[in-house]
Amino acid sequence: MDVTRRAFLKSGALAAAAVAEAHARPADQPLKVGLVGCGGRGTGAAENVLQCASDIELTAMADLFPERLQKSRKTLSVVDGYKVDDAHCFTGLDAYKKLIDSGVDYVLLCTPPAFRPAQFEAAVEAGKHVFVEKPIAVDPVGVRRFLAAAKKSREKKLGVLAGTVLRYDRKHRETVQRIHDGQIGEIRAVRSMRFGGGLWSVERKEGMSDMEWQLRNWLYYDWLSGDFIVEMHIHQLDVVDWILKARPISAVGVGGRTQRVEPVYGNIYDHISVDYEYPGGISVTHLGRQMNSVADSTEVRVVGSKGTASLAAGVIKGENPWRFEGSSPNGYVAEHGNLVTSLRAGNPINEAEQVAGSTLTAILGREAAYTGRKITWDEISKSPLELGPKEVVFGPYQARPVPVPGKPRE
Repeated sequence: MDVTRRAFLKSGALAAAAVAEAHARPADQPLKVGLVGCGGRGTGAAENVLQCASDIELTAMADLFPERLQKSRKTLSVVDGYKVDDAHCFTGLDAYKKLIDSGVDYVLLCTPPAFRPAQFEAAVEAGKHVFVEKPIAVDPVGVRRFLAAAKKSREKKLGVLAGTVLRYDRKHRETVQRIHDGQIGEIRAVRSMRFGGGLWSVERKEGMSDMEWQLRNWLYYDWLSGDFIVEMHIHQLDVVDWILKARPISAVGVGGRTQRVEPVYGNIYDHISVDYEYPGGISVTHLGRQMNSVADSTEVRVVGSKGTASLAAGVIKGENPWRFEGSSPNGYVAEHGNLVTSLRAGNPINEAEQVAGSTLTAILGREAAYTGRKITWDEISKSPLELGPKEVVFGPYQARPVPVPGKPRE
């Protein structure tokens, strides 16, 4: 299935699906939630959904590793709405299938990104509403698989919430709206930046297979995380696409690793820089790194004909100055509240195509940096690139080497 820029643009920001009486939920009927992926983000997402509205129950949990599930259960057991018994705790590679069949209404998909296309597909097939963390895939094949399921989710009038949480931050929303209203004039250029420190890693214990080692350190393998530009910096790139109401035409980039060079850091980069071309000749520069003992900065800055806008600060300078004032509710809670409200009104929101497009924007940038080539949107959309094994099996598994621009990867 070919993926075009036009197809992505048809379903932009927070468009609601058609009214579906079958999905209208009385306010007094508890919404049963199941969590797939019990790491830190998954545990946080489960807590967020329990906090977003009344009459919500967490009734099932699933994870590949039993000890991680039990750690998450202990954390969530003190939160109102926790209703998970032993019979509704599932582990192993097929745990998500058992959870989907356990009687839940709303599934939280918080596993490593490589598994999201298949899990989303299964949830949609079963008629479940879904929260899918970003990114939704690590390669173009996975994006196309996700999009096929997204089409079915709309046909079934299912709610789909994406983990692009900055769209639920009040400061970002007000700043973007003012940009769209013309407060900084015609957009000329955008700079996106995310500089941060190193992240966690898991020590390799005796007897741990290659596959288990990589799954436990999934952040550092391109086939599991998509590299940090896809797994984490999608937040900033999604904001760029949101501001410009467009997807990039092409990208060229550079990257490598200078600080994270040990085997524990797998095969991903620790710094990357991408220059995107957007419609109208707009140039977007994205700068990213994950290094310790260097300056941190997270920002999207928009240059217009009448001024500039800083999304992180909520500030506009120039002919029409403005500064955001007030507070922003917790976006992680607000996003789930938005979905739950839409479900109970019988008009479920569906953000599936939106997050798929932003995922592909990030993949485009990664592949431009990995290869050293200029790559177009149409090229990456149709690419047969598929990372990782056809089947995940515990045992030996050799991940691809660290990419070197200008050299074919094995």
